[in-house]
Amino acid sequence: MQIINEEVKWDKTQTIVSKTDTVGTILYANKAFTDACEYNAIELIGEPHNIIRHPDMPKVAFKALWNALKEGRNYHAIVKNLTRTGRYYWVITDFTIDKDENGKITGYTGRRKAVPNSVIEKIEPLYQTLLEIEKIKGEKASELYFECYLKEEAGKSYDDFVVNLFKEESLNNEKNKQIASTPKLEENKIKKGLNWFFFGDFL
Repeated sequence: MQIINEEVKWDKTQTIVSKTDTVGTILYANKAFTDACEYNAIELIGEPHNIIRHPDMPKVAFKALWNALKEGRNYHAIVKNLTRTGRYYWVITDFTIDKDENGKITGYTGRRKAVPNSVIEKIEPLYQTLLEIEKIKGEKASELYFECYLKEEAGKSYDDFVVNLFKEESLNNEKNKQIASTPKLEENKIKKGLNWFFFGDFL
């Protein structure tokens, strides 16, 4: 596939939803997902979720994600995804863990929405650095740098880093005046896992 440095056109007001089993095989994809990635549902079902992994994404970001989910912790991530035609789209993802009646993990549900360009401008240089380290020094070196960056510069876990970055930029974004007018309410909701953003819970 030829990689095209061009953002795909998709309805950024929509929430992209997918469900996978415990190893990341796609079990369900909604219309927003198929529209954004340019695959149809039949093509996606049964495929590994990394079918849409963009080569600009460092592996360490996904390793941190999967480690958290396997430990039973919900997770947020900012991801650049690859479309069928080689284009891209950026999203913030809220992962939740699906369990059976006995509490056993059966899979994961990902809900994704578009992010402000100001968020991308802040996260993309970090991803580029991690990717370069990965290519030249290896995955372990990239992972160690990532851990040090989060500790020394961010002062928080990746999940908290993503949530707070998104919160700060969203509340400052001109397109989110309604959110910015009630910062305390929205800050509390974001701390609860971005439910206000992914589920429209403004009550």
